[in-house]
Amino acid sequence: MSGTVDVEIFAALGDATRWRILQKVGREPSSASALAEQLPVTRQAIVRHLDVLERAGLVESRRHGRERRYVALGARLNAAARLLADLGAGWDTRLASIRSAAENEA
Repeated sequence: MSGTVDVEIFAALGDATRWRILQKVGREPSSASALAEQLPVTRQAIVRHLDVLERAGLVESRRHGRERRYVALGARLNAAARLLADLGAGWDTRLASIRSAAENEA
């Protein structure tokens, strides 16, 4: 993942409503109308949130009759999780070095 992609993913995930939408479509494909019935947000706002999630590669829309249903895409979310895990592992290593240095000073 490039730096720009990272920002796009985390910006999309940084909004509580988008996070709830992603959780819902991760469990079951849903239309914007169905999501609007489940969340305290208008259908128009849901569509805007879904557009952000789609641009970030976290959901895709599929035609189902006359409506579009959205489904979560795990690959981009898994890539973001790996990035965070790598970042966390780096901090674990740094903190262990600091701890070791502090113990050697004592």
